[in-house]
Amino acid sequence: PAAPMPADSPLILVDGTSFLFRAYHAIRQPLATSTGQTTHAVFGTINMLRALLRERAPRRIAVVMDARGKTFRSDWYPDYKANRPPMPDDLRAQQEFVKRIIPALGVRLVSVAGVEADDVIGTLATQAARDGDDVLIISGDKDLAQLVGARVQMLDTMKNAHYDRDGVAAKFGVPPERMVDYLALVGDTADNIPGVPGVGPKTAVKWLNEYGSLDAIEARAEEITGKVGQALRDNAAQLALAKQLVTLKCDVELELTLDDLRVQPPDVESLRKLYTELEFRSWLEQLDDGGAGLAGAGADGDAGTGAGDSQPRYQTITDAKTLTAYLAKLKQAKRIAIDTETTSRDAHQAALVGLSFCTAAGDAAYLPLQHRYFGAPKQLPFESTLNKLRPVLEDAKRPKVAQNLKYDLQVLRRHGIELAGADCDTMLLSYLLDAGNSRHDLDTLARKHLGRATIAFSEVAGAGKNQLTFDQVDIAQAADYAAEDADITWQLHQKLMPRVAADDSLRAIFRDIEMPLVDVLARIESHGVKVDAKMLQSQSATLAGRLNDIEKEAFAAAGGEFNIASPKQIQELLYDKLGIPVLQRTPKGQPSTSESVLQQLAGEHELPRLILEHRGLAKLKSTYTDKLPELINNDTGRIHTSYHQAVAATGRLSSSDPNLQNIPVRTKEGRLIREAFVAEAGHRLVSADYSQIELRIMAHLSGDAGLLDAFNRGLDVHSATAAEVFGVNVDAVDAEQRRRAKAINFGLIYGMSAFGLARQLRIEQRDARAYIDIYFERYPGVKQYMARTVEAAREHGYVETLYGRRLNLPEINSKNAPRRQYAERTAINAPMQGSAADLIKMAMLRVDEWLAANAAPAKIIMQVHDELVLEVAKKEVAAVSKAVAEQMAAVAKLKVPLVVDTGHGRNWKEAH
Repeated sequence: PAAPMPADSPLILVDGTSFLFRAYHAIRQPLATSTGQTTHAVFGTINMLRALLRERAPRRIAVVMDARGKTFRSDWYPDYKANRPPMPDDLRAQQEFVKRIIPALGVRLVSVAGVEADDVIGTLATQAARDGDDVLIISGDKDLAQLVGARVQMLDTMKNAHYDRDGVAAKFGVPPERMVDYLALVGDTADNIPGVPGVGPKTAVKWLNEYGSLDAIEARAEEITGKVGQALRDNAAQLALAKQLVTLKCDVELELTLDDLRVQPPDVESLRKLYTELEFRSWLEQLDDGGAGLAGAGADGDAGTGAGDSQPRYQTITDAKTLTAYLAKLKQAKRIAIDTETTSRDAHQAALVGLSFCTAAGDAAYLPLQHRYFGAPKQLPFESTLNKLRPVLEDAKRPKVAQNLKYDLQVLRRHGIELAGADCDTMLLSYLLDAGNSRHDLDTLARKHLGRATIAFSEVAGAGKNQLTFDQVDIAQAADYAAEDADITWQLHQKLMPRVAADDSLRAIFRDIEMPLVDVLARIESHGVKVDAKMLQSQSATLAGRLNDIEKEAFAAAGGEFNIASPKQIQELLYDKLGIPVLQRTPKGQPSTSESVLQQLAGEHELPRLILEHRGLAKLKSTYTDKLPELINNDTGRIHTSYHQAVAATGRLSSSDPNLQNIPVRTKEGRLIREAFVAEAGHRLVSADYSQIELRIMAHLSGDAGLLDAFNRGLDVHSATAAEVFGVNVDAVDAEQRRRAKAINFGLIYGMSAFGLARQLRIEQRDARAYIDIYFERYPGVKQYMARTVEAAREHGYVETLYGRRLNLPEINSKNAPRRQYAERTAINAPMQGSAADLIKMAMLRVDEWLAANAAPAKIIMQVHDELVLEVAKKEVAAVSKAVAEQMAAVAKLKVPLVVDTGHGRNWKEAH
């Protein structure tokens, strides 16, 4: 990577099309106005541009975007970019807004018909460099690397990577002047540019370094042996075309000069009109405050700092006098934001390096305690300083707020501090307000709600293999970074808490479920679960043997050896060699080898079945039997998973390192992995699992008489459904009929279509449709509930759980049919899955409270789907099992009983 150019010197050329598509695909749950106009691509694109203007304050800048219509390359090669799908309608509409906002910001927008944005960038860069000016291209597009030279550099903002000539060579293996040759050899599937078949980046780099250029490679093609050499000779004409296609046109006729790219004063009134239409209220507030709205993000009504505002200066506490004064300040504060800085993301191994605090917006401080780099200044004594902080940190009457509170709670607990009074986690506030958004990290929330671009961790600690641990970061840099985190957390509390408090349901969920659960999860994680490493190693060896056997069977079925882990080779084998019909294609137009496609093919072909089995077992081996022993904590001898409250849109907990939710229970191998989760000596594992919880919630929500009757009579609901659908007595239902009924019961609450049901049951689609029709005839309340729920979602833009947890559905009225249908399926399922999530969380709190009140010799050690797993003293298994089942069953009163199945054993497999 290059040393960055001076911030104000270069001409900046922005690949606007790249910004647009990145913004469009970056947000899983798109933003939309009250009228249904999606805005996330506009917001993201302009936000990146605003940040660029703020941080670099360029004198000259151009945003270059593709013009509509074909380019000259399509005349050369009609199949150029032929595989690319058309731009989605909602993105095309957003692109027009982007093209109106950019000039209003005072930035020149350049689009030239008949050529691509890359050609325009190439032309402008070439002109500027020829005039002796430095140029910085903002893009991650490898095609533009051919422009890098003495005066031209690239910045990939997504990867925060700067490239000069040496940087290009380090990244691609060849210097900029050989990039055209490299691209021609490799080809580009996205642009449908033909390269040399079988030549990938490694081969291209090897040839170019050995022979010097593409011309030299072609001249000595006879020297290159093997299939790849023959492919080179056979594709000489194609190679010439590829080189022509990837070479940028750097002499485009432009109706502007470089002086025309000077930044102009923003058109405030045009911006006001556009921001009003797009409902970017934060940016509007910045305009009203007299700024040009360049401070950062914020599209939900929250104000940010003005364009010219300076960042606050934070305090660093390094001596006893300053600490004494600051402690007095903390004792007077109405609320304290707190953040820990440590050596690891793993709370169970992280060493505390320092603490930051904030008592008002912009008024924050950092207390370094264990920075250990060479030349680090003297810091206050670790233990005695924590003891001085203890009265504040452990005072339950002193309100505190944190971002990702569970982490800070665990780190401080491991260092002897029991944090008390922490009644708010800003991450959970954001999650409750916008569960559909997958990002609730501090940097994202600062941009969104405060219009603030925060200091990235990589800016103070570096990135990749050379990244420093925080104790090695210079205290001056560390102080700004750490204190800013506390400052942002305090400000986010001020912004978000009133919004949650204004909604009775959200306030109750936050106060009564999510916040109390933080400490329960922290204790579950800290206790951990014991695993039998030797058993897992034995299972790994068994799986390795089975994988080897499957490979041999697959080779026999294929008529020769191939790489069973290579999608490309599988694609060629299935569709070219074996001639299996193509059921589905990838977005790039290639025949798909996805799991769902292979499952469809597995019913008729042996090879797809073997490939699927191999994939499943290989994933089990790599993810669990190989990985779990590596996750055992050396100090505790246990595995400590991390539970996440702010990930799943429906409110369900997720987990990582390891992901307990994904250990398969239906396969023999998956059950064996559960056998390796064992109880401590003298203890047993107790499993308490809600029975058919989502179907019971469906019965409650729909009020369907048939479902209510089946559950209230204690019938097996799948057998009851089978009796209705297949027209037989309940006692006469066989195993296959029950299996099909179970697929119908669960499939429909997930919005499954007749096509999906037919594929799952491997039956004709007309038969699946008949099953669904009969089901709805027998359970009309279910159909009415589904229609009612989708209609309400269309009207309000969201659905709610039994307890008022909300899931926004911005795509529910989308003109894009697949997106709208997905939103409709989500609308049907989310209230059930979300209500089940609420119930299991409430059950965890209730069981935890019972265990504490009764001093029971038991601890909750896992929560997986609808199941709690406890480690219980052997002599108390029966009593604890009974009490836990009673507590879980009594957590809510529905129109049908909540039933809890319990089991116990020496390991999880026996207990479940």
